[in-house]
Parts: sequence; structure tokens; C-alpha cells
Amino acid sequence: MVERRLLSTTILGVAVLAMLVLSGCASSNKYGAAKIGSIPEGAEIVNLKDQSHLGMTPAKVLFPGEPDTAEFVTIQLRKPGYIDRITSFWVNRKHGSPEAAEANAIDVKVELEKQ
Repeated sequence: MVERRLLSTTILGVAVLAMLVLSGCASSNKYGAAKIGSIPEGAEIVNLKDQSHLGMTPAKVLFPGEPDTAEFVTIQLRKPGYIDRITSFWVNRKHGSPEAAEANAIDVKVELEKQ
């Protein structure tokens, strides 16, 4: 009887552990991406959420996060001699890898106006 209870407890523990591991895998990051360009090229891309530098145009920018979530991203493009330009777009995190997200990146194109 004690052995049977020990076996049941062990099996239950393994099942709970397996569920935790599988649910952890299910909640791993997914990726979205944007291909950000400007006319002319060479503008600095700044994420206005936290003032972080995302690169220079043209650039593919990854947005990792919780699976199947979307983020409304607001960026500013800056280039000397041109008026700063702000634009916003939605990024959906649905791709399992950074490579898949980049291959399906949304296009964001901004035309800058001379000062």
C-alpha cells in the first residue's frame, strides 16, 4: 500500500512538472518585426516609449514579447537638415523566431521634409 501511494505521488509529481515545463514553453517569447525606411535614408530611429535608439534607416527592428500580443509602437525619425517626423504602427508578435519575424516584417516608410 505504501509503495502504491509512493508510486502515485511520484507519477503525479512528474505530471505536474511536465505541465509546468510545457506551459513555460508555451509562454516563451514570440516576435514581430518592422522594416523601417525613410526618404532619404540614414535617419536615426528612436522609440518614443523609452527614448531608445533602434538603428538607422533602413533597418529591420525586432519586437519580442508575450505570444500573440500586439504593441502600438511610436517612433521618431531624426536626420540633420530635415524636420523630425513621428509615426506609429502596430506590431503583432506571432512568429516563433526572429528570422521568421524579419522575413514577414511590416513595412514602415516615412518621407522626411527638408528644414
